[in-house]
Amino acid sequence: MTYKIGSRGEIVKQIQKALTQAGFGVMVDGVFGPITQEAVIAFQKSKGLTADGIVGPATMAKLIPPATASVFGLKRSKRIINEIIVHCSDTPAGKDFTVDDIRRWHTLPPPKGRGWNDIGYHYVIYRDGTVHNGRDVDLIGAHCTNHNAHSIGVCYIGGRAAVGTKSKDTRTAAQRMALKEFLIELKRLYPNAKIYGHRDFAAKECPSFDAKAEYSSL
Repeated sequence: MTYKIGSRGEIVKQIQKALTQAGFGVMVDGVFGPITQEAVIAFQKSKGLTADGIVGPATMAKLIPPATASVFGLKRSKRIINEIIVHCSDTPAGKDFTVDDIRRWHTLPPPKGRGWNDIGYHYVIYRDGTVHNGRDVDLIGAHCTNHNAHSIGVCYIGGRAAVGTKSKDTRTAAQRMALKEFLIELKRLYPNAKIYGHRDFAAKECPSFDAKAEYSSL
């Protein structure tokens, strides 16, 4: 993927952070505007790269070397990971919830919660597209029966219509972009892992869209 004028999202934030750390200070707001473009051009010139202001594979490799860092600052699990499973929080469209909210739902004793020792997911993507840590990736999750031991669980906030209980793809534009970028990064960390939706393993509509089909090319 390439990032240029008009690009937005979490990876743009990481590009801006890397530019700042390299001495080409810009505002870290996740919006690739003219100032970020100017900083990219200056960085490219300093590294002998084509100075086009576009962050493609060559520029990204210099900004955030794949062997030493993750654009999301991800920790690689010590477990063998062969599945990345996408979930929704099954919450109404337009409503914001946090990792702490889900952790509470998962850890409260029944009947108010599930009685687990932590949040079941490893990552949660908020409606604004920001990615947040859940359960430590070295620990087996609690998100998909019979598939937890060798998987990473990723949940986005939403998945239900604003009124009632009908399943609905409520992903915001920011979530769509962040989820795709995040899954690309997870595939970079776990190249042998395949992407699925919770619905592929359970009689549920979660995550309210066909993740396996949508991300089959990643």
